[in-house]
Amino acid sequence: MLEELKKEVWETNLSLKRHGLIILTWGNASGIDREKGLMVIKPSGVPYETMQPSDMVVMDLEGKVIEGNLKPSSDAKTHIELYKAFPKIGSIIHTHSTYATCFAQAGMEIPPLGTTHADLFHGPVPITRELSLEEVNEDYEGNTGKVIIERFANLDYLALPGVLAKNHGPFVWGHSPKEALVNALTLEEIAKMAYLTLSLNKNSKPMQQYLLDKHYERKHGPKAYYGQKRR
Repeated sequence: MLEELKKEVWETNLSLKRHGLIILTWGNASGIDREKGLMVIKPSGVPYETMQPSDMVVMDLEGKVIEGNLKPSSDAKTHIELYKAFPKIGSIIHTHSTYATCFAQAGMEIPPLGTTHADLFHGPVPITRELSLEEVNEDYEGNTGKVIIERFANLDYLALPGVLAKNHGPFVWGHSPKEALVNALTLEEIAKMAYLTLSLNKNSKPMQQYLLDKHYERKHGPKAYYGQKRR
C-alpha cells in the first residue's frame, strides 16, 4: 500500500540526517495521499541506519494505523492535525535543528533580516504560544498541532511554510516531501543567519517591506520569474 509514497517519505527522513538537520532519532517526516486520505510517517525511535521503506507506517486521519508493524512517530498526532487544517500541503517535517530550535527555546520569531529569508517566507517565521498544563496532560501532540493552527488563524500557511513550536522546535511543510525538505533546510539556514546577524548587531531591523515583497514574489505567485520555464 502506497509503496511509492513510503519510499519518498523514507528517503526524506534519511535526508534529514544526511543534511545535519537531526541527530540520533530526533525528528520525523511524513507525506499524505489526499485521494485516499492516508498519511505515511516514520516509525518511532527506529535508528535511521537500519530503517527501510517497509518500516514506514500508514495511518488514516483519525489516527488509526492502517498498515505497519511498528509504532508510528510520537508526533503523528501533530502531523494529522496539520494535514486536516492545511488542505494544500502534502508533506510535513519536524526537526530539532540547532538554530531554529534556539529561536523556539528563546520564544522568538525569526525576523526577515535579508533576502535569503524573503525567498521563502513572506514575513517573520511565526512562533506559537506555550501549551498550558492542561493541554500537555490532555493530548500533548494533538494540542501541539492545534496551537500551530491557532497561530495561523490570520496567516497564509503557504506564504509562511513553517513555524516554531515554542520551547520545542520547527515544523515545516510543502506540497511534497522533496519541497518540505528544501523548506526545512532553508529554515535552518535563515535561523542561523538571523542568529549570527543579531549577535553582530542586536539592533538589526527587519528588511524593508518592499524588498521582502520583491524577493518573495519573484519566486512565488503570479509575478514569479525566477528559474526556467517548464516546456
